[in-house]
Amino acid sequence: MTGSLPHSDTKASMAGLTHPRPLNVLHVATLNKPITPRQGYGPIETVIGNIHKGLTSLGHRSIVACSGDSIVTGEKHVTVAKGLGGYCRAVLPGGQATVVTHLSKVLARAARGDVDIIHMHEWLEYVDDGSFSPALPIVMTLHVPASESGFEARVPSALMRAPVHFVAISAYQRREYADLVPIAKTVLHGLDVADYPFQQEVDAANYLFSIARITRVKGQDTAIEAARATGSKLILAGCVQSKPDDRAFFEELKRSVDLVVDVGRHPVDGAYYDEVMKPILSCDRQIVYVGELDTDAKKQWYRHARATLFPVRWGEPFGMVLIESLACGTPILAFDQGAVPEIVTHGETGFVVASLAGMVAAVGLVDHIDRRRCRADVAARFSVERMATGYADLYRSVARVPAYGGARSVLQSSVETCPSVSAR
Repeated sequence: MTGSLPHSDTKASMAGLTHPRPLNVLHVATLNKPITPRQGYGPIETVIGNIHKGLTSLGHRSIVACSGDSIVTGEKHVTVAKGLGGYCRAVLPGGQATVVTHLSKVLARAARGDVDIIHMHEWLEYVDDGSFSPALPIVMTLHVPASESGFEARVPSALMRAPVHFVAISAYQRREYADLVPIAKTVLHGLDVADYPFQQEVDAANYLFSIARITRVKGQDTAIEAARATGSKLILAGCVQSKPDDRAFFEELKRSVDLVVDVGRHPVDGAYYDEVMKPILSCDRQIVYVGELDTDAKKQWYRHARATLFPVRWGEPFGMVLIESLACGTPILAFDQGAVPEIVTHGETGFVVASLAGMVAAVGLVDHIDRRRCRADVAARFSVERMATGYADLYRSVARVPAYGGARSVLQSSVETCPSVSAR
């Protein structure tokens, strides 16, 4: 089957100029969690939703192949009824079968002939073995550290059945992958700053905030030490995954927590601060764990905080927490690990330190940070439009999409029937 692209050529402007035509992008969503506006822990799903939103705002056609329980503004293509429900489920037999079905239906959608590019975020092994082999270029965003990618044992890119163009999410991550795969582009994550409430003045409650998956490398125990050393109230938030090490760390952590209260079921409305936050912030307990927060709830905890602590002990490839907090005007106190120095401007949007002692000292300096500068920095460097433009430039270069008034696209589908994805 030879597929023609859906947009007919049009005349350019009266001056005879040509203009890039909108792209047609098919996103292969992950199945860990559904994509929703009120996402709890789901960093990759959040990024996919933001790319989709940014591309749509730029006038491109963005299609998200995802589970039926995902809520996507715009065009979506449902592949399976529900997501897997967690980041550890795909390794189970039932999870693998769901992934196979998902990818098979993505191939069927891609074979219609109206897509320029496929954007993936995992499952390179299915590309390597040829079971996922669309007649289109693939862009794949790298999300995990190189040490956790498993790429050391993968098939060399020259032998893959389909062209894959890898995107790093930070300069740090690009360096980490330098000897594993060729990186086509570095595109920093972005968000819609308008969706984040801005707090110019520090809240009267004067608390520190830390939100992340509860696991040792995220450093919640160090956040507690910093709060104790400075006499600060600390609000801890985050999910606990069903991993033995994470469960053990959480049990250890709870010995240092003064109050555990799950606020996840409370609706986030105009009364949220008075009814949910204020009783916790005004109580005499210093270290409080509030459980996993969805998107709306964490925005409220960010905006009222004096600072967000990010004491990571590993090479964080990006860290959405950093730009989410800054978008609310709340500065960051973080360890100098991974991509942190690329995101946090030391002395301007927070402090990047090397030790617990440095973080303790930074707590005393954080009030000198201009919260307006924090938000402006995110708007300038980490907007969804800036991120989407970076991806669109890459899509166009690898798909050779023509301008209006130019030659028709050389992209053609040679797929007669959609190949099935074999179970692994």
